[in-house]
Amino acid sequence: MKMAAPTASKAASLGCNNKPAFPELDFRSGARVEELNKLIQEFTKHDQREYDDQRALEIHTAKDFIFSMLGMVQKLDQKLPVANEYLLLSGGVREGVVDLDLDELNVYARGTDYDMDFTLLVPALKLHDRNQPVTLDMRHSALCHSWLSLRLFDEGTISKWKDCCTIVDHINGATNYFFSPTKVADWFYDSISIVLSEIQKKPQRGMPKVEKVEKNGTIISIILGVGSSRMLYDIVPVVSFKGWPAVAQSWLMENHFWDGKITEEEVISGFYLVPACSYKGKKDNEWRLSFARSEVQLKKCISSSLMQAYQACKAIIIKLLSRPKAISPYHLRSMMLWACDRLPANYLAQEDYAAHFLLGLMDDLQHCLVNKMCPNYFIPQCNMLEHLSEETVMLHARKLSSVRSDPAEHLRTAIEHVKAANRLTLELQRRGSTTSIPSPQSDGGDPNQPDDRLAKKLQQLVTENPGKSISVFINPDDVTRPHFRIDDKFF
Repeated sequence: MKMAAPTASKAASLGCNNKPAFPELDFRSGARVEELNKLIQEFTKHDQREYDDQRALEIHTAKDFIFSMLGMVQKLDQKLPVANEYLLLSGGVREGVVDLDLDELNVYARGTDYDMDFTLLVPALKLHDRNQPVTLDMRHSALCHSWLSLRLFDEGTISKWKDCCTIVDHINGATNYFFSPTKVADWFYDSISIVLSEIQKKPQRGMPKVEKVEKNGTIISIILGVGSSRMLYDIVPVVSFKGWPAVAQSWLMENHFWDGKITEEEVISGFYLVPACSYKGKKDNEWRLSFARSEVQLKKCISSSLMQAYQACKAIIIKLLSRPKAISPYHLRSMMLWACDRLPANYLAQEDYAAHFLLGLMDDLQHCLVNKMCPNYFIPQCNMLEHLSEETVMLHARKLSSVRSDPAEHLRTAIEHVKAANRLTLELQRRGSTTSIPSPQSDGGDPNQPDDRLAKKLQQLVTENPGKSISVFINPDDVTRPHFRIDDKFF
């Protein structure tokens, strides 16, 4: 017996033409999308701390101290360029702000060891006079890596840096000096230690307290106490290039999500070699290509909801998938950039889609693990998971599967962790102490006193702008220098 098709009125009464009354659910976990969005917003609120004027002043004082220290390092033996250009990134090496996944990194925790973290890329060498694509010596290295011969530089540079090179003698009698990331890092750590020792002999009023100085593989980690703040600086010696590497030239020919939003000149203004070798590389010779300068520009084109999802996803999975070592925050960042190229811009711009983006990033990561494939965004032929064993990737894939089956619970755990870190920071501030280790610098005056030069600048601004709101402001799009904000204008 045939059933008659429902009439339009009956269909309407059944709700066929209406939006479903039940909430939107995640098919895999059954979690309510609305609840996931609220949890991501709560995580973001606790993870992104607002800086008042005092904290902004402390950030500036610490940065000024680090830059002054590097100026003294340059004067020791004139190895560093006189006119140097640093890239200061918000977030430490452990946060994946650069592709520098080192085995020797000590574990520091926000709240316990520091309140804010930064990564500072310091060029030991600069090659800034070339307009054509830069060709590197990649014959001895894995993709995304290179050796660096000092033949590219003048005799004076070779003479200064000989002691930080490995030497290769060719059959024809010529000697080639290859810039060594490990030797450069050793020299940098020794030089910083000498400078800090000299500074400690002549402490000045308001100077930050150096709570910790450690060499972590090829980076130098410094924790400073300024007033009520503890700041971690991961200082990375790099080689800086203007232009673009020839190995990544084909990437420029493709369509990208940033097309029309920022210029190609902004994206390809320069790149770095950072001191990290490949899985089977020679540590003394091999550097890794880094596109950190470009990534700062690309970040401007990523929607706030996708960035919130990325930060929440990173907080959930990084510690969970850290042992055995396989996945770093940089892998997740690369997947996010690929997603931006793959998906429509108007979809990624949806403000209430953070939950969809979080679940999508987890699915992308699961796909990369199962297929043992994560292409570098700038050099796609470089698979960043190629070296992992089948056993390792499947172990992590199973761990991620458990997270994906209950994302709400893992978000709540991430929220509790960041709230606990914030509580610990506030407790230390209330005690009025930023360190458990006495510092020689503390004899030079009250560490809560601001830097005199900055105080004079602020006093001048107060005098010239009566009745206006004035504060020191660190611009998130340009953290290479401090800004003064008067009402809504920046200086």
